[in-house]
Amino acid sequence: MPTVTIQEMTTKEPITLIGKEAGICYGKDPEDVTRAYKRGVDCIKSMHGRTWEFPDVYMIIDGYSARCIREFYTHIGGLPTRLQESTRYVNYKDFDYIIPVSISSNEEACEEYTKHMADVRSLLELFETLGIPKEDSANILPLGMTTKIVVKMNLRTLVDMSHQRLCSRAYWEIRDLMREIMIALQNYSEEWKDLVNSLFEPKCIFLNRCPETNSCGYFDNLQKL
Repeated sequence: MPTVTIQEMTTKEPITLIGKEAGICYGKDPEDVTRAYKRGVDCIKSMHGRTWEFPDVYMIIDGYSARCIREFYTHIGGLPTRLQESTRYVNYKDFDYIIPVSISSNEEACEEYTKHMADVRSLLELFETLGIPKEDSANILPLGMTTKIVVKMNLRTLVDMSHQRLCSRAYWEIRDLMREIMIALQNYSEEWKDLVNSLFEPKCIFLNRCPETNSCGYFDNLQKL
């Protein structure tokens, strides 16, 4: 089961932190927590995006496919830092993998899919008996294989990511990942809950229009309600 774990190094009070840092620029007392929080709210409402780069989120993302994580890595705003489970040192002979619903719901397709994964596992075992180093045999691992990463990102990058990955035209697995990140943050602290509820949304809702050439129709349908 895929999981997203927010680590304790994550900023607990991101809105207050934004207000404290912004207050320094205005000559205000950064230790006045009440005023810092109000100032942070104003920075959020005023879309002062640079201030959103101060709150950091440290996450462990586990159980998503290597393909999904490749897409995740395209979000590079704010110079995020990440480490991924090594294919050089970790033994992947019994690797887990994702089965898309379109495949799992088709008996013939699912049978062929799982057979292919079993063949890859068998080949990995054969390579081991032949003395092939793990770092070389890992080249046959599939994109559907699950992996684990640790990552540090800031609020601004995550908000932008939500605009892209909550879009219904995004791949289903990374949409699921984005939703799990949101749920994990909402459970981490009340300030994160407020930020997720107010800032994390598909780009059509954020822009009040759909910028996609091939729209899914979601925004147009909302306008008709």
